[in-house]
Amino acid sequence: MGVYEELVARGLIAQVTNEEEIREMVNNGKATFYIGFDPTADSLHVGHFMALCLMKRLQMAGNRPVALIGGGTAMIGDPSGRSDLRTMMTPETIAHNCACFKKQMERFIEFGDDKAIMVNNADWIMDLNYIEILREVGACFSVNNMLRAECYKQRMEKGLSFLEFNYMIMQSYDFYYLFQKYGCNMQFGGNDQWSNMLGGTELIRRKLGKDAHAMTITLLLNSEGKKMGKTAKGAVWLDPNKTSPFDFYQYWRNVDDADVLKCIRMLTFLPLEEIDKMDKWEGSQLNTAKEILAYELTSLVHGEEEANKAKTAARALFSAGSDDANMPTTTLAEEQLTDDAINVMDLLVACKLAATKSEARRLIQQGGVSVNEEKIADIGASFTKEQLKAGLKIRKGKKVFHKATL
Repeated sequence: MGVYEELVARGLIAQVTNEEEIREMVNNGKATFYIGFDPTADSLHVGHFMALCLMKRLQMAGNRPVALIGGGTAMIGDPSGRSDLRTMMTPETIAHNCACFKKQMERFIEFGDDKAIMVNNADWIMDLNYIEILREVGACFSVNNMLRAECYKQRMEKGLSFLEFNYMIMQSYDFYYLFQKYGCNMQFGGNDQWSNMLGGTELIRRKLGKDAHAMTITLLLNSEGKKMGKTAKGAVWLDPNKTSPFDFYQYWRNVDDADVLKCIRMLTFLPLEEIDKMDKWEGSQLNTAKEILAYELTSLVHGEEEANKAKTAARALFSAGSDDANMPTTTLAEEQLTDDAINVMDLLVACKLAATKSEARRLIQQGGVSVNEEKIADIGASFTKEQLKAGLKIRKGKKVFHKATL
């Protein structure tokens, strides 16, 4: 089975142009492909995971990845999948986020001469002359066709700014630039990027002739990938300072039964033959599958040592609820106490187990909070300095554990 056939079998390919040619290029290591990452935060999250794993698979098969950081297009904002105008970021914030992305990507992709490269489209987009881009690029786009694109149609009722309307042109120009400078002949992206990606392919053909080879592939389940990045606490980050390896492990350990094998197939590097045998698993065997998924992905992101720690800690917690050696911990400062004590709602917020006191109140009233294995029913409950120094073990729901100390 070639790498292209494996991508299909793992459920990673949704739409392609020129499938036979794409298959030949990918299977024979002839593709120089790019995937774009929008630097809207200082860490990648699990919604990016599918793209990172795809880049790793293709590089292992001899293809060359180009990781494009959208430092320039981030100045505009992508309307795809959004119902509002994205908050503007400063150039300094964008530059910082780009640097953080590169550090995290290096765990997945090997950068260097004749290997993967990382580029920032600010290096060429920020220097574009407005009149030149209108004449050289804008003339290749039909406004009527652009307005039929899903990414624009969904914004028309609430209002689409002219700033955002330019995003398709800028993203298309990225592919045109990379094609000429780096020989980048293929682009990958999520389903919500399909119109933008087709725009890039068409721009190359319009500017360089019909014989110019530019291929387009979209990943399956882009919306699923974005959903993967969200939980009740917010995004699940790849940065261990934002989401601990234990919490990262627990996130995957707690996926729905219906999703676990799909995630194993798409995101892990386990052989398909081994995964196919799991298709018949049910009941308690699905918990084993979830442990496999959690361990494999935690090892990919944080290394085997952290994955082993998280696995050991999770098993200890669920079997006895007593081993807190590797439990995520928040150390409070005395300034956070009032009269040498802290209210339970303030404690939940301080430990980031609730975003607000209102959310903490609802959790308690719904019976979803225990401290030192005792369910908390009173929103007025508080804990003393001495109790904090001894350590408080907090359980949120059935599966989220946290320790608070002073």
